[in-house]
Amino acid sequence: MTRAEETVQNALKAVAAARALREREAAERRQTFQRIEIASRKPLYVPKGVQMPLKLS
Repeated sequence: MTRAEETVQNALKAVAAARALREREAAERRQTFQRIEIASRKPLYVPKGVQMPLKLS
C-alpha cells in the first residue's frame, strides 16, 4: 500500500470514529432530554376530598 493510500485509510478511520462519537453523544442527549421531559410533566390533578376507587380483586 502506498503512502497516499495509507493516508486516505487513516482519514476514513478518523471520519468514522468522529461520526460514531457524534451519534453516541446525540443518542445520550435524546435520552437525557426525554428523562427531563418525563420528570417535568405535571402530575395528574386529583381534587381534594375525592376518593380514588381501590379494586382489591
